[in-house]
Amino acid sequence: MLPSLALWLQSLSPDLDFLRVFQFQTFRAVMAAITAMLVGLAAGPMFIRRLTELKIGQPIRGYAMQSHLSKSGTPTMGGVLILFAITVSTLLWFDPSNRFVWIVLGVTLGFGAIGWIDDWRKVVHKDPEGMRARTKYFWQSVIGLVAAFYLVFAISEGSNQRVFELFIGWVASGFTIDLPHQAGLMVPFFKQISYPLGVAGFVLLTYLVIVGASNAVNLTDGLDGLAIMPVVMVGGVLGIFAYVTGHAVFANYLLLPHIPGTGEVLIFCAAMGGAGLAFLWFNTYPAQVFMGDVGALALGAALGTIAVIVRQEIVLAIIGGVFVASALSVMLQVGWFKYTKWRYGQGRRLFKMAPLHHHFEKSGWRETQVVTRFWIITMLLCLIGLSTLKLR
Repeated sequence: MLPSLALWLQSLSPDLDFLRVFQFQTFRAVMAAITAMLVGLAAGPMFIRRLTELKIGQPIRGYAMQSHLSKSGTPTMGGVLILFAITVSTLLWFDPSNRFVWIVLGVTLGFGAIGWIDDWRKVVHKDPEGMRARTKYFWQSVIGLVAAFYLVFAISEGSNQRVFELFIGWVASGFTIDLPHQAGLMVPFFKQISYPLGVAGFVLLTYLVIVGASNAVNLTDGLDGLAIMPVVMVGGVLGIFAYVTGHAVFANYLLLPHIPGTGEVLIFCAAMGGAGLAFLWFNTYPAQVFMGDVGALALGAALGTIAVIVRQEIVLAIIGGVFVASALSVMLQVGWFKYTKWRYGQGRRLFKMAPLHHHFEKSGWRETQVVTRFWIITMLLCLIGLSTLKLR
């Protein structure tokens, strides 16, 4: 909105040339982060009071950590505050003609709506299961597949008109078409190694990345401040990749695929970082508000979508190692328990408790220790991810 307004004002008077600064993505990214942070900090206290008045408190299940029982009733669904700050800031500072930001924003709000319904049923309707798992995964799959089918052609072409033409060509060719280099699976640490995926492979990979990242962040969101800071750091790294990928000179120099338009995704990443830091102000130990599924599912889906757009799915798995570890710990715990119950008649556990952060709590780590150490690990992984920009 603001860049378009600045451009219009410039056309009215040559004395307003200083407004050209609004056309620079780096400036708008900084302003988007500041705007989102200020919106979050300003609206946070009122939002938390409203949640408290509505008695939208987090239920703590009986088998949870004993140290967490005191958190019962803490306001939840704080992810609404994050999404509000992200949306306001992004709409103010991004170029509305950019299709990539719209798809990221759409996926984010779509997964946020799924999480909102799930939280609402759990907290307000007192339904411990919330949205049924099949229903939740169905709608996640619908949004993920729609985004995947659009992105496979959007990344391959430079305009929506060309996207439609490529789609028609794909259908006319009997669903067989050669995609350009940038639509392949990029392998970090190697020069221009890209494995062709085809339309079906790209759609499947994108679906798995978006839905997988969404649920991985949701599983990680179990301690005060544990999920939101890694989201901010991972989003920051992906924002750098978005800026480089969208800049022809930088992309060619660093041997990355140049995808016109991806640089504008930096604005969304900056807004997400600012909103996340504002939320952390209220979510840090002891938390005044919890994110809930409405925030965790949305932010995870956003990270997955951005990683696909900038063609860094493998790098996302590296820098989001904390999320990956949490998801894998749950999968291994459930799988091992079912196998040993079938094999020996009694289920056994690999971890003292899953997800992984609860295992460390059971091992004697304090909650703040787990959170801080997971932040440090994420920071290290993000530095490794950034090193792939040059180490090839």
